[in-house]
Amino acid sequence: MATLSEAYSETPLRLQHIIPIDFDSVKELPQSHSWLQSGDESLRRMLNLDGDHFSIPAIDLDSPDAIEMVGHACKIMGIFQVTNHGIPLSLLREVESQAWRFFLLPARTKVKALRSSGGATGYGVARIAPFFNKFMWHEGFTMMGSPLEHAREVWPHGYRQFCEVMEDYQDKMKALSERVLAMILKYLGISEHDVDWPRLQHDACTALQLNSYPQCPNPGQAMGLAPHTDTFLLTILHQNDSAHGLQVHSEGRGWVPVFPMNGALMVNVGDMLHIMSNAMFPSCVHRVIPSENRHRLSVAYFYGPPTDFHVSPVHGLTQASGQEVAARFRSVMVKDYVQMKAKNLDKALSMIRIR
Repeated sequence: MATLSEAYSETPLRLQHIIPIDFDSVKELPQSHSWLQSGDESLRRMLNLDGDHFSIPAIDLDSPDAIEMVGHACKIMGIFQVTNHGIPLSLLREVESQAWRFFLLPARTKVKALRSSGGATGYGVARIAPFFNKFMWHEGFTMMGSPLEHAREVWPHGYRQFCEVMEDYQDKMKALSERVLAMILKYLGISEHDVDWPRLQHDACTALQLNSYPQCPNPGQAMGLAPHTDTFLLTILHQNDSAHGLQVHSEGRGWVPVFPMNGALMVNVGDMLHIMSNAMFPSCVHRVIPSENRHRLSVAYFYGPPTDFHVSPVHGLTQASGQEVAARFRSVMVKDYVQMKAKNLDKALSMIRIR
C-alpha cells in the first residue's frame, strides 16, 4: 500500500511554489503577493473584514445529545467546534510553543527543513499555491508521522522535544478523529462493517500541518490561505482564541469570519466525507485573511482513509423511505483522489460526480 507521501510524489512542485518569502525582510506588500489592485473600494466588503462573525455551534462531546448535534452541524454547515474533546490544554499550549519555536527562526534556518519538490512533508508554502497567480501570505510545516528527518536539520542537537510533542499531539488527535467520526457514522446509521472500521483505524492516512501567517504590511490586499476545501474525511483545527483570520463561505451570506472559542477545537468536513455522505454533508470551503498587527498561528490535523481504500457513497445512504436514491459520486481510490485534487483542486469533486 502506498503511503500518503508517495501519493503526493506524482505531482512535484517547482521551487517557487515551495519556498516562502522571507517575511522578516519585507516592509511593503510585494506585487507578487497583492491579490487586488490598490485603492479598490470594494476590497473590505469582499474580504468582510468588518463583518459579523459566523455562529459556529460549540458541541460538548460528553453531552447525551452530542451525536445528533454533530450530525446536524455537519449537515447544515460542515463545520463546528467541540469541547470536552480530551486534548489537554497543556498539550495544546506546548504544540503552540514548539510551532513558534520553529516559525520565529530566521528564514535561512527554516529552509533547512524545506520540502522537496516531490515531497509532502517539511517546510514550505501551501500545496495549493500553483493554482493561483498570486502568492499567499503563509508558511507551513507539514508532518506525516515523526518530523525527525526535518527537525534534525534545523536543530541538530535540540530536535527531540519538538518531535516528542508533535508525535504525542498526532496520537491524541487520531483518537479524537476516530471518536468524532464514530459519532458521525452513528448519526448516519452506518455500521462499522459498512466502512471497514478496524482497517480505517489501523491504516488511516493522517497529516499535521503547522500554519504561520506573519504580520502583513497590507492585509487588505493579501490572502493568507486561498479558498479551498480539505481533501480527507475530517480536519481538526487548533487556533488561539485571539487569532482571528479564518473565514468560511456560507450560502446566502458569502465569506464570514469564524472566531475561535477558548479551549475548543474546530472540526470541518472534507471532500471524502462529502462523498461518503452522498453530498449530505457539505465539504467546508474556507480561507484565511492575514493581520497587520498580529502574527497568527494555527495547527491543522487531517484524518482520512488508507491510500488504497475506495471511497464512495455508503450504500445505506442511497436509500430513503425504502426507495433507492441515486449515488451522486462514483467510487474512487484515496490515492487516485489525492492525485486528482493535487492536479485539479476545486474541480476534483466534479470529476467523480455522476451526471
